[in-house]
Amino acid sequence: HYFIQSNLRMKEVFSISSKTNGNSPVHLSWQSKQGSYLAVGGIHRTVNIYDRHGELVDDISLPGSCTGLKWDAEGNTLAIIQDKSGVIYMWDANTRTQRPLDSGLRDSLSFVCWSSYGPLLAIGTMKGNLLIYNHATGRKVPVLGKHSKRIICGAWNSQNVLALGSEDRVLTCSSVEGDTIKSANLRYDPELAVFSEMKSNVAATTTRAPGTSNDNTVSFVVGRKTLFLFNLDDPENPIELAFQGRYGNIVGYHWFGDGYILIGFTNGFLIVISTHPKEIGQELFQSKTHRDVLNDISISFTLSKAASIGDNCVKLYDLKDLQDTYAIINLEVESGSLHKLEWSSDGQLLSVATTKGDVFTYLTRLPVLGDTCRTSCAYLTSLLEVTVVDLTSPEKALTFAVVTEPVFIALGLHHFAVGMNNRAWIYSLTEGSKSSDPLMEREYLGTVTEMYMNADYAAVMFEKKVQLHLIEGDSDSDRDSRLFPDKETDIDDDIKCAALTHDFLIFGTQRGNIHYFFIEDWKFVNEYRHSCTIASMYPDHSGTKLVFVDEKMDGYMYNPVNDELYKLPELPAKVSGIIWDSSGPDSHVFVAFNEEIVVTYSAHRDIVTGEQVQCVGETKVPYGYKPVAMHGGDLKCQTQSGKLVNLALTSHAYFNNLNDLTPEEIYVYLAQLVDAFHNACCLKRYTEAWKLAELLNNTEHWLHLGKTLLNHLEVQLAMRVYRRIGDAAIVLSLQALQHIEDRKLLAGHMALLCDQFDFSQQLFLESSKPLKALEMRRDLLQWNQALQLARSLAPEQIPFVSKEYAQQLEFTGDWSNALMHYEKGLTKTNEDHDAACKGGIARMSIRMGDIRRGVNLALELANKTLCKECATILEAIKQFPEAAMLYEKANSFDKAAQVYMKARNWGKVAEILPHITSPKIYIQYAKNREHEGKYKEAASAYEAGKDFDSVIRINLDHLRNPKEAVRIVQETQSVDGARVVAKFFQNLGDYASAIQFLVVSKCNAEAFTLAEEHNQMAQYAEIIGDDATTEDYVAIAKHYESQGKPLQCGTFYFKAGDYSKALHYLIRVPPNDVNAALDIAIEAVGKAHKDSLTHQLIDYLMGEIDGVPKAARYLFNLYMSLKQYREAARTAIIIAKEDQASGSYRTAHDVLFEMYQNLLKQNIKIPNEMVHNLMLLHSYILVKVHVKRGDHLTAARMLIRVANNISKFPSHIVQILTSTVIECYKSGLRGSAFSYAAMLLRPEYRSQIDVKYKKKIEQIVRKPDKQEEEEPSDPCPHCGSLLPQTTLECGECKNTLPYCIATGRHMLKEDWTECPHCTWPALYSVFSDFVSSGDTPCPICNVVIDPASVALVKNPNLFAKLGDSSGGEV
Repeated sequence: HYFIQSNLRMKEVFSISSKTNGNSPVHLSWQSKQGSYLAVGGIHRTVNIYDRHGELVDDISLPGSCTGLKWDAEGNTLAIIQDKSGVIYMWDANTRTQRPLDSGLRDSLSFVCWSSYGPLLAIGTMKGNLLIYNHATGRKVPVLGKHSKRIICGAWNSQNVLALGSEDRVLTCSSVEGDTIKSANLRYDPELAVFSEMKSNVAATTTRAPGTSNDNTVSFVVGRKTLFLFNLDDPENPIELAFQGRYGNIVGYHWFGDGYILIGFTNGFLIVISTHPKEIGQELFQSKTHRDVLNDISISFTLSKAASIGDNCVKLYDLKDLQDTYAIINLEVESGSLHKLEWSSDGQLLSVATTKGDVFTYLTRLPVLGDTCRTSCAYLTSLLEVTVVDLTSPEKALTFAVVTEPVFIALGLHHFAVGMNNRAWIYSLTEGSKSSDPLMEREYLGTVTEMYMNADYAAVMFEKKVQLHLIEGDSDSDRDSRLFPDKETDIDDDIKCAALTHDFLIFGTQRGNIHYFFIEDWKFVNEYRHSCTIASMYPDHSGTKLVFVDEKMDGYMYNPVNDELYKLPELPAKVSGIIWDSSGPDSHVFVAFNEEIVVTYSAHRDIVTGEQVQCVGETKVPYGYKPVAMHGGDLKCQTQSGKLVNLALTSHAYFNNLNDLTPEEIYVYLAQLVDAFHNACCLKRYTEAWKLAELLNNTEHWLHLGKTLLNHLEVQLAMRVYRRIGDAAIVLSLQALQHIEDRKLLAGHMALLCDQFDFSQQLFLESSKPLKALEMRRDLLQWNQALQLARSLAPEQIPFVSKEYAQQLEFTGDWSNALMHYEKGLTKTNEDHDAACKGGIARMSIRMGDIRRGVNLALELANKTLCKECATILEAIKQFPEAAMLYEKANSFDKAAQVYMKARNWGKVAEILPHITSPKIYIQYAKNREHEGKYKEAASAYEAGKDFDSVIRINLDHLRNPKEAVRIVQETQSVDGARVVAKFFQNLGDYASAIQFLVVSKCNAEAFTLAEEHNQMAQYAEIIGDDATTEDYVAIAKHYESQGKPLQCGTFYFKAGDYSKALHYLIRVPPNDVNAALDIAIEAVGKAHKDSLTHQLIDYLMGEIDGVPKAARYLFNLYMSLKQYREAARTAIIIAKEDQASGSYRTAHDVLFEMYQNLLKQNIKIPNEMVHNLMLLHSYILVKVHVKRGDHLTAARMLIRVANNISKFPSHIVQILTSTVIECYKSGLRGSAFSYAAMLLRPEYRSQIDVKYKKKIEQIVRKPDKQEEEEPSDPCPHCGSLLPQTTLECGECKNTLPYCIATGRHMLKEDWTECPHCTWPALYSVFSDFVSSGDTPCPICNVVIDPASVALVKNPNLFAKLGDSSGGEV
């Protein structure tokens, strides 16, 4: 939608001062039809005649003041009346002469009016007399006393009936003879008489002036208040319409349309009424258009516009929509109030008169004249002004004042021309705007209708001829000028249209011929004959494409290179013109337009459909816009105000603001963007199409863009598109094609990608590589076409094509033709090819019934694949012996065996049996052997075929070999086989074996019954193990319950998950079964998680049930099972103390270590007592390790640590002290040896010393040697203070230190490692050597360690194994 007001520029053409007109209201009238002259008259006793540019043409002196002036219907004569005499002054517009006409009436003249339908002039006087004058014959008809007072107004109708209104308030209708036909009395003085036609029931189709049909109704303004309608056909019923008082007085009215009346009122109101009987009296439209006052209104039927004046401004309206004020002229001069409006007949000029006699004339519609040449455009910007602008740089416009108001404009590369009638003025563009003088003036032999220019020549069309002549330069007699048609040509036809390009003069004729005249060679080079008259033509800028419209208003695009013609689709009705885009990239785009729409077309050569014209879009043209030029998709339109404006084409919509669209806008305008994308593809705007495809993000659109690019041979862009889609196949194909320079060859490949195979073949054949057509047909399996191409292009390829064709025929079942083509494919030179053909001959021979030939060929070629194929065919036609033989030759032994079986040739089956892999064949063969009583062979075959049930059956029933049957059941776990074996053993009375195999065969109920009957329940329970069902376990438990065996009963209730019953029986077992029962009971209570069961078991363990307390380890196991680790820890300490007191140091160590690990996992603080006891026990265990390794010093240090806590080892005090003395003495710790030797010689220990060490100990005491090196010191891992290696308490930081599990020494931060299994710390330098043999277990967890898994730990946890989580960076 476009708002016209913003583009309208109302220019003042000229003005006439009140000094000229007498400083009072004036009469003014524009010449009828031509509109070339404006007549202005007032009290100054002169009527001035002005031309359209305000130049005074003539002045007519009068004896008195002008009281009226009117032009006749043709605009040839102006009639002027004045108030001093009865003389009428007649001014001839053609000769510019005046002539007085004496009316013969003796009083002053008051009224003058010409008939619109004849040369009749009516003149009224102040006394009511009338004169009817026939200007053609000079006859005068005076009518005295027509009215009794001054005749005020009047009007003629199409039947030349004259209606008059007078101050005597009488309306009369008279004939041309002056006779009164009708009359009517009025209430007030009448004014503004108009004849028109009242509205009918038939809708009007056009806006027309009054009096153009049956104008039988005359209207008057009566008393300036009412509108009086008098119908000549119904004089008895006149209609008088009154209006609202707030409107004021009527200042003017006009009929328009089909019986509508536009009325203006002094208070600024405009209304529209209808004269239709059903609507009369109703206001169809009402608007206050002026604030204070409205002075006059006028209508231009040419423009279909209305104008009003008031409030010192002029307003213009569209009669189709009076709501819209589309132009306003403000008069800012001190000119008094406005008075009258007068519009020229062509609507181009509007004159406004004031009450003081000023007249202003404005240009309301400029003739839309213009022409283009390449990117330049020349157009009329005023009546005497032409502007030339380059569309690529519109700011550099050149303006020229021309000598005449032109009828046509022509633009060339260096010149432009304006003209009218038979004359043209040519201007040079090289002078710029400094000189507006024409370069030359030319006259032609007739009235010029069209003129065209290029750089050097002008072509002028007049009187059905075209003259081609040089614009300027050296005259050449041969090429200066030429008239078409002339005697030198055989063209005997009228020229209807023409066009001029840089190289060609093109014209079309009445008979439908189009001629191309080549200017350089000065001769005709092309002619095309159309079916009817060529009405107009529009070549592109190169002249290689021509769009023309014929007399049927059909449009076509013509290619003079190959005489191809393409009809334009969706051409607008009554097309006004065609404009080609002047931009190079868009030179294939043109538009066709009429007054209402513009249709965009794209003309391009598509590799699939050839050259075509495609309709891209349709755009509405705003009123008053005329397209004149197009550049880069921007359509320039010339407006009636003389401006060039852009008209946005819907075909190019959204191209310029794609980067600014938000996601929300994309969603809202999705449909429009899709249309824009398709338009961009049609217009070859690939950059915009790419952006739109990215915005739409739809694979369908990318594919469409890719196919479009393929059609237009845009290989690089197409590769980008298909790479974006991810279609690697097409990208690879295009990469192989991108360097092809032969356009036909490349187009052939593109057509192939677009599945246009016939067109692709045509292109390939026209290219430099015609064999590509043959390759294409072969690839498409179109063999008939391929053979035809091979015969003409490459006969040597016929055998190869024949073979491929034969293969397809074979596939489709056309065996006879396949055999024929296989035989044609033999070359006798290409062995591989001939072998393939012979193979085909062999297969087709067999299919055609020539079995011997086919089999012999297959055996001759010795091709396994061929033998198998032929065998398959033979098998299908039930030729089993030959089929089996060929299968065997092909090493398809399974198939061979199957076919031999069909042929009942069991001997051949036995021969190839070692090569058989199919179990089914073995089973089938076994069945045959069993049927013939050969059971061993049958059993072997069944086993090879994995039919173990049949093997078991034969071994039991026929071969009497149960051992083999049992072996097979045990190996295969066959359920059915186990059932058979079970039954066999049951029959033999071997119930244990029978139960075993019944369980294997899932017959648990039957096995249970058998075990119960034959007292084999223990075997049954052992066989079912832990994989039985709950029901099985309950059944066994009940069985033992009935037999009074609480241990077994409780055990199976536990397996069944009935923990309450299990505990009930397990705590009632005889004493000899208590240990086994308690282990199960503890596990049951741990799984049950029931406090009642827990308390019940604890009571039993404490002896409260049977009075016999149980060992503490059971309570420990219970707490562990219940995950009550704190109670378990306390219990573990008690157990360890008991074991330690009894001398079971390893057992005590293991109990404490296990508990220690469990507490660590649960993140429970380790009791200090447990830490200390485990350290002592581990130190004691390390003694034996190091003694065995020969490290007596480390052993002595550990024994010293133990001896210092000797009370913890009451069972072996003497032994430990003895070992301490001996190891200390061996390692040189004499002082320590003396101390512990003296302890041993105390009375309570002396008698218990081993005899073999007693003397040595006594000697150490008698001869004391207390020399002893100090123990080496290492830094504390916490604070760094030095302290003895075996000291585990730091006196500085008061921390308990982690100790090495290999040496018992405290850990060093820089020499830290961990056991990979238990993660206890050790000194890396010692531990890595300790486990280096690969079979040494960890000293604390007793697990063999892989030496490669021992690594140095950086940043270790110094509280590891002291109750905190361990770990560090390895």
